Amino acid sequence: MTTVTESPRQLSDACYDFCMESGTGWMYALQPGQVLRIIDCEGNQAVDTIFYATECIEERYSATDTIQRQGSLYLTTGSQLISTEGRVMLTIVADTCGRHDTLGGACAAESNQVRYSLDKRWMHNCRDTYLYTLATHPLGAGRGKRDLCHNVNFFMNVPVSPDGHLSFEDGISGPNRYVEMRAEMPVTVLISNCPQLNNPCNAYNPTPARLVVWDD
Repeated sequence: MTTVTESPRQLSDACYDFCMESGTGWMYALQPGQVLRIIDCEGNQAVDTIFYATECIEERYSATDTIQRQGSLYLTTGSQLISTEGRVMLTIVADTCGRHDTLGGACAAESNQVRYSLDKRWMHNCRDTYLYTLATHPLGAGRGKRDLCHNVNFFMNVPVSPDGHLSFEDGISGPNRYVEMRAEMPVTVLISNCPQLNNPCNAYNPTPARLVVWDD
């Protein structure tokens, strides 16, 4: 099920506004009640996002618990993102794309090699972006490879066939479509704006994403 819901929030009221180039990483600490909007600036971009509990280094977003709690493989308006401790981390409060992937994972050197060809191993990928961002950003202190976990692929289209197979298809998003989440607890957000050039998730053309935060 997809639920398209516009947000009442105005960009002029935001406390933070940042344009994130494709292939780069970003971290931000949300306080309870703050709202994060991720905007797909040009359409069909995949924004790979991990959520950590700010106050407990072992607690993070769990795709398994989220899927089980929602009874759905996809996220949209009203979906709650659940932590490994069973707590609600964030709630999607607006969504003009309508469906977001929980299963496709983040591209890596190894997966690029297996899925595409041996020479793709050295291409830029989300896993390396995550690791670099954790290593260089102050909010990444104390975290490393072992903290890479389930991620949400916002705007990415990964259909599941009746026999359980996944496929990476053309995106269903469009220019300036967005998803908006309210933090229900202190949450640290880690994003890799996907540099993927090998599958149609972003029309083979990685593009910027815009990140906006409100003190709601």
